[in-house]
Amino acid sequence: MNSRLFHNGIWLLILSWAFGHSVFAMGIRSLVALPVEKGGAVVRLALNHQQQTDSTLLTTSAAYGINPRQTLLMALPYRLSPSGKDRQGDVSFLYRYISWQRDHFQGTDRLGVLAGVSVPEQPHSDGAWQTGLVFSRFINRHEIDLDVLYQTGMGKRANSGRYDFSWQYRLLPKQHADWGISDELFSVVELNGRWQALNGMTRQITLGLQWVNASWVVEGAMVRNINHHQPDQYIVSTRFHF
Repeated sequence: MNSRLFHNGIWLLILSWAFGHSVFAMGIRSLVALPVEKGGAVVRLALNHQQQTDSTLLTTSAAYGINPRQTLLMALPYRLSPSGKDRQGDVSFLYRYISWQRDHFQGTDRLGVLAGVSVPEQPHSDGAWQTGLVFSRFINRHEIDLDVLYQTGMGKRANSGRYDFSWQYRLLPKQHADWGISDELFSVVELNGRWQALNGMTRQITLGLQWVNASWVVEGAMVRNINHHQPDQYIVSTRFHF
């Protein structure tokens, strides 16, 4: 066997194992780009405090890997404060299929399609169909995630959409050890957009940090609106990988 082909094959096997057994950095405002191995699960709890309304929202998200290409995703928001009626938000269900993937020595590239539904929790509310795309590029100390999601409203619900462009850079360690998995610290910079047919587009920038362990992640971020003069939002979240 050609020694170069053998060497390349060994490295591809190592990369494949690492991608299936490691916890990854990812965008703070979206879970759809995260790779999940077959039979693996991710649970994420995120607190979002909005200064403008002095309200705090808890979003519970989960992802389950059907196989390396197919993933089920769910998000359930609940308003912790202020108290009152209608605290439960719409439940989002998404199916992700990785339609293209290219692994290389420095990292990997992935392109996936998204489809699902948003189910209203409040009576007399309408749901929405969801479709979108997600692209990820991981290379050396950098990761870029881009997702676009469009919601077609049912009944009287207005159409809406969102995009998230996230760049994560590994601050520590600068170089990985030859063996073992060490904790990692990432900086996160995101450009986010939230659009609704009745209210137009809100553009935002998100700045954050992520501490990535072998089985859990802790992260925090500040969200600032670019085109509307509104107070900042603050996010603190953690996710667990099983």
